[in-house]
Amino acid sequence: MTDAKWARIEPLLPDRTPKRGGWWRDHRQVIDAIAFKFHAGSQWVHLPEKYGNWRSVYNRLRM
Repeated sequence: MTDAKWARIEPLLPDRTPKRGGWWRDHRQVIDAIAFKFHAGSQWVHLPEKYGNWRSVYNRLRM
């Protein structure tokens, strides 16, 4: 994702400080992982390791 695109959507995302539980991972990395999944048309379990655990990314999408 380009810096210009990120600058447009970053203010729309929730704060990363924990209200309950632990810290959220970087929003940009999670959004890149979601975009990769839909662009590639792959299953969640085939998400590259550089994006972290596929379940975490999937759960963030559901929220």
